[in-house]
Amino acid sequence: MTQKLAMVIDSAKCIDCKGCMAACKQANGVSRGVWRNWIKEAVPPLENGPDGSRKLGRGHFQPGACMHCDEPTCVAACPTGATYKDAVDGTVVIDPRLCIGCGNCIKACPYGARFRDPVKRIADKCNYCPERRAAGLAPACVDTCPTKARVFGDINDPGSEAAKLLAANQGKVVRIVAKQKDTKPNMYYIASTAPDGWTVQPVDPLSFNFLAGVVAPVVQWAVGLSGLGVLAMLGRQLIARTGGPDKTDKSGSSGGAGDAGSGTATGTGGGRKEDGHA
Repeated sequence: MTQKLAMVIDSAKCIDCKGCMAACKQANGVSRGVWRNWIKEAVPPLENGPDGSRKLGRGHFQPGACMHCDEPTCVAACPTGATYKDAVDGTVVIDPRLCIGCGNCIKACPYGARFRDPVKRIADKCNYCPERRAAGLAPACVDTCPTKARVFGDINDPGSEAAKLLAANQGKVVRIVAKQKDTKPNMYYIASTAPDGWTVQPVDPLSFNFLAGVVAPVVQWAVGLSGLGVLAMLGRQLIARTGGPDKTDKSGSSGGAGDAGSGTATGTGGGRKEDGHA
């Protein structure tokens, strides 16, 4: 792995404006009723006021999303290979062509970071906005945050802002680790963060191993067959536009044979020209 993309968050800076959630939804066309990221709130403590009264103290807000784990249980749970860990940048990716919407990966994630899109009927989650990254931009949630609570970058690169922030806070970095399974999440919080006990029990992906051995080859074969069909259609259209190998005239005589009435070659004058939509 040449890169390791990660999110470093100073949750003490989060003001719960939910700008990151709205920006993510807009930038990625996320369907109504579902979200790729979130902000969790810790219950504010009761504090004594100057007059002896009790009042709620300041709460704590915790931004979050897919953790892009080093050992993701969702990858093992996927029966078709649609969910995989990118070997170049370390992100956990969903290939929509291979996803069958079974929901196994959703149950396997201890962070509840995945959902089934109600319109597309396939699994979805945060993917660090690859289209924006390709254009040299940060993920939408990072760009939008007014307090700059989120910092994104390649933590394998010492010169990145994310790596610098981690280095400057050695010994004060917190990860939200599921008690049942440490998937080695790549979302890092500076200093303390709360709440920290909200993870869920992931479904053991070992139960999906048999399905993976049966379903994955079938789905991948079907996708490959579909791709071959597209290539065949493109080839047919290209042949048609360049004159094509079919040069017989409308009467069925060969383009290379002499015309019985005139003794001249029919050539391409009597050939059939296809319009490319055959």
